[in-house]
Amino acid sequence: MIIPIPTNKKRFVIHLRIRAHRAMELGIQAYDPRYPHTYYLRRKARFLNPSQQRDFELKFPVSSKKMELFLFDKNAVHDQHFSVISFKVAEMEPALVWASESQHRFLKFAIEFAQKAGHTPTGFYDSQNQEFLFHYVASITDPLGKELITPARTHRLMPRVQISKRLFVGYSIPIRVAILAHEGCHWFLNTRSQTTADVCGIKQYLDYGFPKIEAVYAMTKIFGSYPQLIGQAQLERTREVLDFIESYTHEKESIRYT
Repeated sequence: MIIPIPTNKKRFVIHLRIRAHRAMELGIQAYDPRYPHTYYLRRKARFLNPSQQRDFELKFPVSSKKMELFLFDKNAVHDQHFSVISFKVAEMEPALVWASESQHRFLKFAIEFAQKAGHTPTGFYDSQNQEFLFHYVASITDPLGKELITPARTHRLMPRVQISKRLFVGYSIPIRVAILAHEGCHWFLNTRSQTTADVCGIKQYLDYGFPKIEAVYAMTKIFGSYPQLIGQAQLERTREVLDFIESYTHEKESIRYT
């Protein structure tokens, strides 16, 4: 089932209720139909019982001019095993990101690049005032030419981020934004601490309105980029950042309903 959405680059939320007619796994995808690798959301949900209903809140703090929402049974070639009970689109509140003007400019540049990274060629990409530079490469390698599994890395002495196209193509747009926000925090905070950059980047990501579930998945991607962090060190870093995501989103929800 494909539902066209005239998004026109607006911020919005979809409130969706689905009823399953049997046990099934639902796939949910939102993308720009004009270009490949432009997923604004990729989600799956399991229905364990016939006639089970589930409500979904799908957040889109950024969107393209056109978008399609694709709902499908992951184990069937038709749409007969579920029904859309309700479908509502609501305006999303403005983003409130507490950051410096320079950080706001970096985040805007990162979001714009994340939206086109799936279909743009490798090369150098400057921000509008040439304040920041993204070096989009086929893959990131070490001095001997061996490919590294990091999706992005930041130059220590200048606001330049090197980005792996091979890895970025497979990520959703929210995950690309989370990774780039993390890299930007290394520069702005002048820190080599991965946890500090994790918390800074994820906070900006969440404040902009991106969904929590993608934040958790993005962090697993970032952690996987640093194979030297193994054992207890990685477990502690993972726990600390996931605890932050949980507590911060809970705090934001509490404020929202008071």
